[in-house]
Amino acid sequence: MTRKLRMGMIGGGTGSFIGDVHRKAASIDGVIDLVCGAFSSSAEKSIASGKALCLSEDRCYGSYEEMILKEKELPEDIRMDFVAIVTPNHMHFPPAKFALENGFHVVCDKPMTLTLDEAIALEKIVSESGKLFALTHNYTGHPLVKQAKAMVANGDLGNIRKIQVQYLQGWLSTAVESTDNKQASWRVDPKRSGIGGALGDIGTHAENLVEYITGLKIDELAADLGKFGAGRILDDDGNLLLRMENGAKGTMSISQIALGEENNLAIKVYGEKGSLEWHQENPNQLITRWLEEPVKVFTPNGNGLYPEALNVSRIPAGHPEGYLEAFATIYKNFAKHLMAVLKGETIDKPDYPTAKDGIRGMKFIYAAVESDANNAAWTKLK
Repeated sequence: MTRKLRMGMIGGGTGSFIGDVHRKAASIDGVIDLVCGAFSSSAEKSIASGKALCLSEDRCYGSYEEMILKEKELPEDIRMDFVAIVTPNHMHFPPAKFALENGFHVVCDKPMTLTLDEAIALEKIVSESGKLFALTHNYTGHPLVKQAKAMVANGDLGNIRKIQVQYLQGWLSTAVESTDNKQASWRVDPKRSGIGGALGDIGTHAENLVEYITGLKIDELAADLGKFGAGRILDDDGNLLLRMENGAKGTMSISQIALGEENNLAIKVYGEKGSLEWHQENPNQLITRWLEEPVKVFTPNGNGLYPEALNVSRIPAGHPEGYLEAFATIYKNFAKHLMAVLKGETIDKPDYPTAKDGIRGMKFIYAAVESDANNAAWTKLK
C-alpha cells in the first residue's frame, strides 16, 4: 500500500494508561495513524482528549456509536480503517460488535469481553462479518517469545513435559481502590471487570503465554484463589495446577498482592531434550538448557535466532527491546494482514492473537473460578 492505515480509538482519553500505550505502540512502525476517536463516555472529555492529541474537532466524537456511524459515511480515502478498543472490560463487547457489524476491523484490549457468553457471541460476529479482530496479548510480541515458540514448534526441546509460569505484582497490596485510583477501582468491580480479578487482568496473560509458546492447550486446572484485600469480591491472588492436552503438567502463580513485585511475568518450559526460561522484566534474554550441551542464551537480533524472532527484532543486537516494541508487534502484524486484505491478497498464518484466543482466556477464567468454588477441584476448560 502507498498509504498508512487509519485508526480510530474508543476509550483511552486523558489520564488513561493503556490508551496511551496503544497509541505509542501503533505508531512505532510508521504504518498507522490515529485519525479519530471517542475517548470518553463524556462528550466534553472526549473532544478535549482528541484536541490534546492534535486531532481535528470534527473527528472527535461524543460516543462510539456516533464515531462509527459518521466514519462509515465518510469517503473511503478519509474514513478510519479499523478501531482500537481500550476501555474497561465491560465496554469491550458493545463497541466491538457495533464496529464489526458496520464494516470496521477491530483491535481490542484483553480480556476479550466481560463474560464467556459475550466472547462466544463476538467470535461468531467476527466470523460472519469477515473482518479482522486482534486481541492485544502483547507479551507474545517479544522477539524472544517468538524464538521460544519457534524452538518448541521445531522440536528442539522434544516432547514438552512440564511448564511453570508466574505473573506477580504488588500494586494491590493496599486498598488503592479506595483512593482516586481509576485503574484499581474498575479492576476490583465485578460489574466492570467480570468474574475474574487478577485472573482476568494478569492470569489471562499467563494462560495465553503458556498456550502460545508451547502450542498446547490447557485441558483442565485446579485453582486455589485468594481475596486478601479487605472487602474485595474478586480474586487478587491465586495458585493453579495445570494439565495440558499432551499430558504435560504445569503450575501457575498469579498475584497482585505480592508486595514488592512490579511486573514479574516469567515462564519455564521443560522438554525431553532441553528447556527454556524467559522473564518479562529481563526480556532480552532467553535462557536455554540442554541434555548434553552447555547453556545457551539468545538475545534479540543475536546469533541463532529463527526467522520468526528476527522478523520482529527492530534494533541492533545489544540494544534492549521492551514492552512498547512487543505491543507494537501486535499492531505491526495486524496491519500487515489488514493491508493484504485491502489489496485483495491473503496471508497464510497471520501472527497475532485473535477472537479464538479471547475465548480461551475467558474459558480459563471461568474454569478457575468454578474450580476455586469447589475446593480446587479439577475443572475442564469447557
